[in-house]
Amino acid sequence: MAQQLTAKEPTAEQIADQEIYKQMGVTDEEYALICGFLGRQPNYVEIGVFSVMWSEHCSYKNSKPLLRKFPTSGPRVLMGPGEGAGIVDIGDNQAVVFKIESHNHPSAIEPFQGAATGVGGIIRDIFSMGARPVAVLNSLRFGRLENERVKYLFEHVVSGIAGYGNCIGIPTVGGEVMFDETYEGNPLVNAMCVGIIDHDKIQKGVAKGVGNPVFYVGPATGRDGIHGATFASVELTEESEAKRTAVQVGDPFMEKLVLEACLELINSGIVLGIQDMGAAGLTCSSAEMASKAGNGMELYLDEVPQREEGMTPYEMMLSESQERMLFVVEEKDEAQAKAIFDRWGLHCAKIGRVTDDGNLKLYHKGELVGSMPVGALVDECPIYNKPSKEPAYYEASASIDTTRYAEVTDLNGALKKVLASPTVASKEWVYNQYDYMVRTSTVVRPGSDAAVVSIRGSRKALSMSTDCNGRFVYLDPEVGGQIAVAEAARNNVCSGAEPLAITDNLNFGSPEKPEIFWQMEKAVDGMAEACRRLNTPVIGGNVSLYNENAKGAIYPTPVVGMVGLIHDTDHITTQGFKNEGDVIFLLGETKAELGGSEFQYVLHGVTEGRPPQIDLDVEKRLLDGVLSAIQQGLVASAHDVSDGGLAVALAESAISGGIGAKVNFESSLRNDIALFSESQSRIVLSASQDKAAALQAHLEQSGITVQKIGQVQGTNLEVSVNTQPAIHAAVDQLEKVWKDAIPCLMK
Repeated sequence: MAQQLTAKEPTAEQIADQEIYKQMGVTDEEYALICGFLGRQPNYVEIGVFSVMWSEHCSYKNSKPLLRKFPTSGPRVLMGPGEGAGIVDIGDNQAVVFKIESHNHPSAIEPFQGAATGVGGIIRDIFSMGARPVAVLNSLRFGRLENERVKYLFEHVVSGIAGYGNCIGIPTVGGEVMFDETYEGNPLVNAMCVGIIDHDKIQKGVAKGVGNPVFYVGPATGRDGIHGATFASVELTEESEAKRTAVQVGDPFMEKLVLEACLELINSGIVLGIQDMGAAGLTCSSAEMASKAGNGMELYLDEVPQREEGMTPYEMMLSESQERMLFVVEEKDEAQAKAIFDRWGLHCAKIGRVTDDGNLKLYHKGELVGSMPVGALVDECPIYNKPSKEPAYYEASASIDTTRYAEVTDLNGALKKVLASPTVASKEWVYNQYDYMVRTSTVVRPGSDAAVVSIRGSRKALSMSTDCNGRFVYLDPEVGGQIAVAEAARNNVCSGAEPLAITDNLNFGSPEKPEIFWQMEKAVDGMAEACRRLNTPVIGGNVSLYNENAKGAIYPTPVVGMVGLIHDTDHITTQGFKNEGDVIFLLGETKAELGGSEFQYVLHGVTEGRPPQIDLDVEKRLLDGVLSAIQQGLVASAHDVSDGGLAVALAESAISGGIGAKVNFESSLRNDIALFSESQSRIVLSASQDKAAALQAHLEQSGITVQKIGQVQGTNLEVSVNTQPAIHAAVDQLEKVWKDAIPCLMK
């Protein structure tokens, strides 16, 4: 086969003899398979295409056996994993579309563009399904803010998220940020987008109809992002800084035009298939669209818009330049499609056609420069069942007594220290950089248990959150995985929503290490079980592996993005205490569980032992009972008890409401443990005095452990344990500690 080669591109023989394929992440065994599929040695462009399609980032070759454990169907699920995003029915011919993805490695070396293009990519996943994006969230992990490099990464990641979301006009409404030294050198930047669609507008990335033209729309292709998918499928090293070309550059103003034009195209009814050029760029979109239809595709690379001179087929196929889309229409609709993009000032180029031979064929300067079976590229990547081994630390941690530390008696001081921890402290420094009110649909702003966005033209609303405690998952991956799902459900229920489904972002270290693969296995087992028990199927997500630094792997961090449906906007509930005299209840049991807690980390400087345990049957009763109470109008405020335990939950409810509380908590535990334990399945509710008795009776009938612990009143937070004073602090003083923590560290 002829190929136009540059001086830098080796021949097929050189690729084999010099084992150049290994530099692209292809193993000897994989190279032999590729030769078998082709019936010959691959040339440079072909080995490049195979290397990105068979990377972990695109193929999930190390994680697919685990992903099959997730429940992916349910009565509301319209589309599960496999397309650009999952779709869930919300009634009235409407559906919610959502997905989460990572941009960890790019953000580690180019934080502004890495984060910005992560946002741009997830937005394209949503509108490529035909949905109007209505909200963006994120889940971020960084090292300790005392580290100057961490400050730099934190500042520029937040700026990148803000810059892209604000410019494109989609509100960034929520998320989470956690800080721990385990993430130093390898931050996690996970972006989630939520959209709304009518059932009859749902699209798929399918190249239908033999002979139909294939179109490219968006900015011209450059050399940015080449081998980005491969870059995301290896560990970061000191040499990673040299791979800045694997980090794309985003243009949110261009994406806004592409978004509106694509939605108009979809609404015209002429689109047969559409997909964004995300990871692996033109390679992945063309191969996947052809494979899903059981067809082939020819691409004429001279027709691909190029912003740099002399681009080779290899560069064009592997570039991950941003804001680009690929779509298929019938030939008779070509003029209509071009007219739509002309109105938006966008160039729409015909770069190929659908074929019936099952191959992806690439032409350049009149010659065939690549021919590969799409089935081999998309469906035949070898799947690996990696060896798994229980880590030594896990066995050792079972015997650690997490209550052995000397009792902390200055509980005022302890509360302030925990509130000042960047993981717990106010994230206003972050979300005040985001335009979270654009489009004027945001009902509950960042800072409560879940964000809430109204659905125009109805009394319905959507709640949404991202959740995961990596410390819990590290200490016990299976339990930690269950907790991640349960906490997400709790946050949505506390906002008045019925939990619908989840999208997940599995952030782990190298699967080549048996101890890391064990973490993955157990975490997925826990998440899958929780999803089954809580009726929240997994409708899509992302796997990000090889997250390591010089000290080893990050904490396993399987982030859960959850969306809930609020059936009536009257049910919207927030965490802040509301009125003087309201009665405060604590739901659930508090146990001596400090393993992995913020109190353990901040006061004792360790993360050890076992995390809090969780009973999913108890969790389900709690969620159902609280949601029912909210829907009956019995609840004034609701707040999940999580990071920092009961003391922090009470403080946050007081700060959010701008009002104090007087609480007496009955417990057989030591005071510091009682107030800072992070036992699961607990919620703080408040209710007006005239509804308190009915609320308590309803909860008890639902099988929920309930304790009336106090009243909303005054300007102080006063907490006693067994009538013995434990915490007494002015709410405005606590608020200052909570709000000033991150700004002070960022100076």
